[in-house]
Amino acid sequence: MYTSNLNNLILNSDSYKTSHWVQYPSGSEYLSSYIEARKGDYDVVFFGLQAFIKEYLSTPITHQDIDEAETVIQAHGLTFNRAGWELLVDKHGGYLPLRIEAIPEGSVVPASNVVCQIINTDPEFYWLPSYVETALLRAIWYPSTVASVSHYCKGIIRQALEKSADNTESLIFRLHDFGSRGASSQESVALGSLAHLVNFAGTDSMTALVAASRWYHMDKEMAAFSIPAAEHSTMTAWGRDGETAAFANMIEQFGGAGKSFSVVSDSYDLWNAIDNIWGGSLKDDVKNMGGTLVIRPDSGDPAKVVREALERLAVKFGTTINSKGYKVLPDYVRIIQGDGISPQSLGKIIDVVLNAGFSADNITFGMGGGLLQQVNRDTMSWAMKASAIFIDGVWKDIYKDPVTSRSKRSKKGRLALIKNSKGNIETIKADDLTTAEDNLLRDVYIDGKLLIEDNLTTIRERAGW
Repeated sequence: MYTSNLNNLILNSDSYKTSHWVQYPSGSEYLSSYIEARKGDYDVVFFGLQAFIKEYLSTPITHQDIDEAETVIQAHGLTFNRAGWELLVDKHGGYLPLRIEAIPEGSVVPASNVVCQIINTDPEFYWLPSYVETALLRAIWYPSTVASVSHYCKGIIRQALEKSADNTESLIFRLHDFGSRGASSQESVALGSLAHLVNFAGTDSMTALVAASRWYHMDKEMAAFSIPAAEHSTMTAWGRDGETAAFANMIEQFGGAGKSFSVVSDSYDLWNAIDNIWGGSLKDDVKNMGGTLVIRPDSGDPAKVVREALERLAVKFGTTINSKGYKVLPDYVRIIQGDGISPQSLGKIIDVVLNAGFSADNITFGMGGGLLQQVNRDTMSWAMKASAIFIDGVWKDIYKDPVTSRSKRSKKGRLALIKNSKGNIETIKADDLTTAEDNLLRDVYIDGKLLIEDNLTTIRERAGW
């Protein structure tokens, strides 16, 4: 009978890991490995380790886990280190004898620097740091990549607001997470959407709110916000001839002083919706409702559609010129573009908007697949590699340096991360540290204990909230 327990940490690994304990040299006692994003278009925003430790490393392995894993692994055609896992339970109560050190979550560092390092604390478990690579690397690369992409997008939007808006106070609401339905699993939503919230405060992924409370102490404070919004079914249910009534119902249901709501307006003819409904028969209702109508196009070339929508709304509702010399629609009407948004298209749309004389204040963005799903481990070339081994009382540097791909050359030795004399982040050998306090890596987990727990607010501050 095979296990049905997805939380069995022994099975949360690649198959070939089960045979590695006999592959290390005789006399091996300690193995040190590190994690880095080897390259990429974005700075690294480190995030997600605390969630992984709390969810997976805070529960001890049991004899039942060992029994289940043995059944699966041997039937799978592999050898099983039963003695090693039994010793882990008997000697350490099922908690992993590991030391994990990492930079503080929310830290922003250039690619190609160590962000996490792991070593066993008991010489009988030299094989363990590498065994957990599959789970640990995955736990870091995905949320860190999403946080890095989101942070990059925030920089684009910040620059646009600084150039074209009176202030940047609305920045944290300018990129909304639309990615829940397009993610590969609920846990992906929990980690990825939460990673986005390191940088922004807008999401339609309610799973991220649960995750923020579960893993990052946001149980007394709301991590993010949303507004009432229409989808195509709630608009097309009124029929083509009923589109005006559908729009009017949105104003009636959600309009009011200080309120905002979004209405998808391209079900049939976006230009008719802007010119003849929002800017025509319902114009006075929009102007007088006291809140903000956010019109959502959802098809076509994003840059062209957004520009034309702004120009048509300007004709119908007028604009003012702000202190930077850019046009701003009245406070009661805005646009959100949530179709076709990626780090690349975002900048192009903003350029078109600003070149047309409109402030970035007029538009908010929604990002779905481009945020949570169109990333992979190779987006920033994440890797976990062994860099030092302690054999018969002596530390030895180990590394890979394939002649066929120098970009995959790995680092050597026990590592540290410092800010050098020029103020730049740099990875060095731990032996070269002037003082231990210079090391930006800090102990996060030792022998089953989570040593540092940050809340999301603190992490946001580190990321430049």
